[in-house]
Amino acid sequence: MGKLIWMVIVVLLVIWLLGIVLKIGGALIHLILLIAGIVLIIQLITGKRKL
Repeated sequence: MGKLIWMVIVVLLVIWLLGIVLKIGGALIHLILLIAGIVLIIQLITGKRKL
C-alpha cells in the first residue's frame, strides 16, 4: 500500500509540473499540489513508508 501512495504522489506532482510548464489548469494545479502535499505529510507522520 505504501508504494501505491508514493506512486500517486509522484504522478500528482508530475501532472502539476506539466500544468505549470504548459500554463493549463489554473486553480486545479494548486489543488493537485495540495492533495499531494497532504498525502506526503500523512505518510511521513505515520512512518509506515518502506523504501
